[in-house]
Amino acid sequence: MLDIKHIDKIIGIARNAGHAIMDVYNNSHYDVKIKDDSSPLTTADIASNKIIIESLKKITPKIPILSEEGSNIPFDIRSRWETFWLIDPLDGTKEFINKNGEFTVNIALIHKNEPIFGVIFAPAIEELYWGSQEFGSYKIDSSFSQQRMAVCKKQPKKLRIVTSRSHKNKELENLLEKLELVEIVSKGSSLKFCLVANGDADLYPRLGPTSEWDTAAGDAIVRYAGGSTCDLSLKELIYNSKDCILNPNFLVSASEELKINIVRLIQLST
Repeated sequence: MLDIKHIDKIIGIARNAGHAIMDVYNNSHYDVKIKDDSSPLTTADIASNKIIIESLKKITPKIPILSEEGSNIPFDIRSRWETFWLIDPLDGTKEFINKNGEFTVNIALIHKNEPIFGVIFAPAIEELYWGSQEFGSYKIDSSFSQQRMAVCKKQPKKLRIVTSRSHKNKELENLLEKLELVEIVSKGSSLKFCLVANGDADLYPRLGPTSEWDTAAGDAIVRYAGGSTCDLSLKELIYNSKDCILNPNFLVSASEELKINIVRLIQLST
């Protein structure tokens, strides 16, 4: 559905939004508000959102857009969308506020409830990841070198698990206690998906609330790098299929065997 020229344009939009975020990030004074769901909102979120929305409307005027910062579109309207953009203009706002650099711009294209394209840009470290159904998944580093990505199918002796830096809970702690020989890596925002997609981690379990714009771009990148994102009944995540935009608990995994084993372990512990 997207050719390389369109993908390059979307990558450019993500970069422009990320650079606008960095303009705010490097300014010691910026506004932080608390939204109705208790999540923070900064002037960087707003600036990034404006750039992405306006740019996508110019490039693909007929494709509707659902953004975290404009999510009040009724489901009876959204349900008619076969194809739409799903964006998180600043994923990892807590990481942004805490100044650890682990925040991203997320843009995904959803078609028939599946993510067929996703781009994630981490502007503080100038790393960009993208994946598409047609072309696979790639990482572009700070020197603009592009490399194909693939998950690590061979399960190592020490399982590499990436967890959220800002969102931890008892369910996850219980799971980690039952696993032996593991290496834990904490990471913010959707960069956790990218670690699995690039073969730098084997599993990302998320046993807590997320929204569809948090996962769509990363889900696409993992899928087209050979991995999967599934709920605890082993079904792949689907998008825009219900009124609520919250995801179920899920696993991002490099291999089928691994996700089956982890789901069984979770079921035994509940």
